[in-house]
Amino acid sequence: MTARCPDDQTITGTLVDLVPLAPEHAAALWAAANGGDPHLWDYLPYGPFPDHAAFAAWLSSCAASLDPRFYAIVPQATGQAAGVLALMRCEPDHGVIEIGHVWFGAGLQRTAEATDAVYAAGRHAFATLGHRRLEWKCNADNARSMAAAERFGFTYEGTFRQHMIIKGRNRDTAWFSMLDHEWPAIDAAFQRWIAPENRGADGQQRQSLAALRTL
Repeated sequence: MTARCPDDQTITGTLVDLVPLAPEHAAALWAAANGGDPHLWDYLPYGPFPDHAAFAAWLSSCAASLDPRFYAIVPQATGQAAGVLALMRCEPDHGVIEIGHVWFGAGLQRTAEATDAVYAAGRHAFATLGHRRLEWKCNADNARSMAAAERFGFTYEGTFRQHMIIKGRNRDTAWFSMLDHEWPAIDAAFQRWIAPENRGADGQQRQSLAALRTL
């Protein structure tokens, strides 16, 4: 059975919705992007933006793209876009798709909502679109993205040396993946992690994703 590429439907998560990116998200995302993380754009091929107009023009071009298919990450508790991710490089004949262009505004970083955004995208890729391989790629110098990939359950596969030139600098690209036969265990760990009973009185999860994947 051939896999499918994402369409213009909202992806519903447990704590967030992934809403197809639209120009109407510009104001909320501009605020999120300027919320206190000075390193937000360090490893992305665009940004920082000099003003709201430049940011809105970039966002409109992303909203019109079909691959990558960009989504605004909208926490259900607030209804306000707080970050962006994309499903991209869709190859339905091979059943391969990638999560990319991930950025979380400072208020979304290190939250259960951020984890749920990646979980929702992964579940959609495997369970709804029928892919057999989900990829995550990042600059090999991007320690935060490398650590996030491993935390989410991706397997490191190697580094493509001198793969790209981004913003005038060399980029060695680290490749990660998860496969369809690995997804059921990863999915179960995400479900246990995000369940209310795994959250303490301080709002923090009692057990880590890595620990829950060993159960």
